Amino acid sequence: MEQTHTGPSGAGASAGAQRRVLIVEDDRTIADAIAARLRAEGFQVRTAGDGPAAVDTTEAWQPDLLVLDVMLPGYDGLEVCRRVQARRPVPVLMLTARDDETDMLVGLGVGADDYMTKPFSMRELAARVHVLLRRVERATLAAHTPRSGILRLGELEIDHAQRRVRVRGADVHLTPTEFDLLVCLANTPRAVLSREQLLAEVWDWADASGTRTVDSHIKALRRKIGAERIRTVHGVGYALETPAA
Repeated sequence: MEQTHTGPSGAGASAGAQRRVLIVEDDRTIADAIAARLRAEGFQVRTAGDGPAAVDTTEAWQPDLLVLDVMLPGYDGLEVCRRVQARRPVPVLMLTARDDETDMLVGLGVGADDYMTKPFSMRELAARVHVLLRRVERATLAAHTPRSGILRLGELEIDHAQRRVRVRGADVHLTPTEFDLLVCLANTPRAVLSREQLLAEVWDWADASGTRTVDSHIKALRRKIGAERIRTVHGVGYALETPAA
């Protein structure tokens, strides 16, 4: 059953400027703790305790971001993510109780932008929420900023203005994070970028604590554009391959 908590309008921003975050978590203790932290950060917050309530609340309230647990009653977080993303793109920070890379890859594959493994610090969760929302703002600005042409690297095409990617002429659906990651690699094709560089450029992280996040997103991106297009340099990072001249 859905429960609603709305943050005070004076938490560092006007009510109209406050971003909306929906927390989907069936553990009330965890949900309340996340809600309290995000309200303190100036967000409007609502919570949902099961899959159907999450989809219904997303449709009615139109949140700017979802903090979404994988294990939920009704239907799980992966199904929630599929249904939400089918209606409109919304950034999703997925929470998982298992440190299982398969779960992470599946989550990224259905449209999640980032994930955290329980237990986690509320400080890091709040930081990731801010980063995801900043990325959406940058994407919106880029979509309204004319850029000349389309970047073509062999059969791979990147349309910056429309934030669209095509492989062999067919559209490829990428999450906002995957698109930014691909663009970061494509800006210097064949050059090796370290995980730390990618974290700084794509995730705005100042430390190297999230290198596994980079690896999981690279795997998800490879599944969509082709594994052969991204080269791994073991112990260093990744490079986007280009066709031989």
